[in-house]
Amino acid sequence: MKPRVGLQSRVEQYLTERRQLGFKLHNMEQRLTSFARHVADAGHQGPLTVDLMADWARQAKAGRGDRATLARRLKMLRPFTAWLRQFDPATEVPDEAVFGRVPGRMTPHVYREAEIVELLAAARQLGPKGGLRPAVMETLFGLVACAGLRISEALGLLDADVDLAAGVMTIRQSKFGKTRLVPLHPSAVQVLASYRAHRARHVRTTPDLPFFVSSRGQLLGQPVGDRQVHRVFRDLRQQLGWIDRGSHGMPRIHDLRHSFAVRRLVLWHEQGEDINQRMLSLSTYLGHVKVSSTYWYLTGVPELMGLLGQAFERYASPWEDEDE
Repeated sequence: MKPRVGLQSRVEQYLTERRQLGFKLHNMEQRLTSFARHVADAGHQGPLTVDLMADWARQAKAGRGDRATLARRLKMLRPFTAWLRQFDPATEVPDEAVFGRVPGRMTPHVYREAEIVELLAAARQLGPKGGLRPAVMETLFGLVACAGLRISEALGLLDADVDLAAGVMTIRQSKFGKTRLVPLHPSAVQVLASYRAHRARHVRTTPDLPFFVSSRGQLLGQPVGDRQVHRVFRDLRQQLGWIDRGSHGMPRIHDLRHSFAVRRLVLWHEQGEDINQRMLSLSTYLGHVKVSSTYWYLTGVPELMGLLGQAFERYASPWEDEDE
């Protein structure tokens, strides 16, 4: 009789197979490892049950997760448990009956131009005056806003990835493991060149130097941390007193990326461009895996839903009678 393979071993086997197909699965690995640990701590024996999975999901955010959070957490177990059935057919696969459907994408806060200007001005006033920290934060937030980057992509840039002579950045191994080139507007090139020169007065420039560096003591020259950036943004947001116009409860750094996409689509509409023809180029620029993720903006953002309504009215209106 073959010995029973442990759940953690099955998790590692599943992740290996999926990664061989090109998936990164960083978040999935953390969640499945957490679930395997929960099963072991519970002393569970035999096939996995939905009740066991629901108990694990309820631990989200120290037991304070809302229904949507629990639904997303439970949904993450579905592909793994379905795969696990080939070894243990009695394995249960969770459905939407436990916590309901996972909510669709939430409406972002679309920044007005004045809000972005205020954010950069506030970042410029961070201490110490004339130091590296305000330059890092102002340039970082400005780059996310003007190039539509994910914050993780901006923080992952090395100095060698930013070719200001060619006016292009190389985004390596982004959210879905893809590498892409992002062209820069000449005004952005000028700002990035100024930041690089300012940084050089504090840190020696090398090709493998992080483009955005920490400015604190022994961490000087190390990659600036994601938590630090979000903490600074939170403080500036409170200082500026913004009122959220999205459905996340508060404006976020990621909404700068959403705002870039929305402004581009609105501009194309105002210029009379065929948006359908432009969608693929915007999707490629943003690093979306599926163009449907880019089309979402047309139906998920009020500013663009209005444009769709205008287009539909023009299409649906009867032709005017020439004799009238």
